Amino acid sequence: MRKIQTQGVHHITLMGADRQTTIDFWEGLLGMPFIFDQPNLDNPSESHLYFDPGDGRLITVFCDENRKVDPARTSTDVGCVHHIAFSVSQATSKQVAKRLDERGIRHSGHKDRGFMDSFYFNDPLGLTIELASYRFDPPWGYTHAHVLLEAHKLRVARGDYNIQEEHLADAIEILATRNRETLSEDRAPKDPYRAS
Repeated sequence: MRKIQTQGVHHITLMGADRQTTIDFWEGLLGMPFIFDQPNLDNPSESHLYFDPGDGRLITVFCDENRKVDPARTSTDVGCVHHIAFSVSQATSKQVAKRLDERGIRHSGHKDRGFMDSFYFNDPLGLTIELASYRFDPPWGYTHAHVLLEAHKLRVARGDYNIQEEHLADAIEILATRNRETLSEDRAPKDPYRAS
């Protein structure tokens, strides 16, 4: 028996209402270019709109002009999607509340997640959207997932409740040390300002 190895999210498809509400939300609010449109190949009465969330992957939405916008919270029953998170820069993260407030969109306000900053709000159909911004850049040759895995190990070993910035900084040092050689025999921390 062998695994079917995934290599990333290919796309996420959501059930939308009308075409214009879909475009206004995904492109008009979240800035995702509307890149193509075709019929839903499994249901020709629906259109299938494609948006680029910024990483070359896709968010797609099945639209039907006969479906009405209903802002009631999308189901969070077992097996349902709780929320979808999209990455934003730290600069954008600092503008999220203001830009949602300008439109009168209710939101969570800033949430400190230790390793990232988050904002939550609902789309016009009640799906919770998270805008998340990492507080760190991974060292060259590594991903955010590598840093978080290493930070998790440190957090558990130290008995801490959740990942904080100290865990991230130490994880980055561990990964950078692993990936970058040196001529020094001793790579331990030093104090170059110590008294002679």
